[in-house]
Amino acid sequence: MIPLETENLILRNWTESDQNLFHEINHDEEVMKYFPFRRDEKQSAELLQRLKRHIDRNGYGFCAIELKDTGTCAGFCGIENTEIENVFPKGTIEIGWRLSRRYWGHGIATEAGRAWLEFGFENKGFREIVSFAVHNNERSTAVMKRLGLKLQPEKEFMHPSVPDTHPHLQRHVVYSITADEWSAQRRRAVSPPPTDS
Repeated sequence: MIPLETENLILRNWTESDQNLFHEINHDEEVMKYFPFRRDEKQSAELLQRLKRHIDRNGYGFCAIELKDTGTCAGFCGIENTEIENVFPKGTIEIGWRLSRRYWGHGIATEAGRAWLEFGFENKGFREIVSFAVHNNERSTAVMKRLGLKLQPEKEFMHPSVPDTHPHLQRHVVYSITADEWSAQRRRAVSPPPTDS
């Protein structure tokens, strides 16, 4: 199903040439501020290969973001099955992203996220897509809002994979958008503005 293209981006599977950028992301203190661990080069390489194999099998996942104008990789964005025990039911689809710090603030995650929402609802027929983040990760939740996802206060949870050594990272908020909400959002975006009579 991939690669996907937007005006400025190509969303594709990983290649070996992406390894340095991928490690940079997973080791950067600021990028990983809301995660309890950092990956060394070996761990980053192993994760990249797992992501690549998953995309090969399923046609979607957390995919590389390539900038059309330079051909460089800026990070990743994608949709994925998430099964956090006692939090999300089996089959729940999440959308997520992570960019190198030097590509922050350029709308890349929002542009990539919109393409993945369209793919998930139009091509895969998903009925809902969720996203979640540490409660005070305002940079990430701002992207969720720009994508049209809405806060679901009743779904807030304590992430079971975050150890007690990092209690400030345990509380997570959840945003979501349904296929019907996404369709309505698309219709509003293309509707002509009202004219004076």
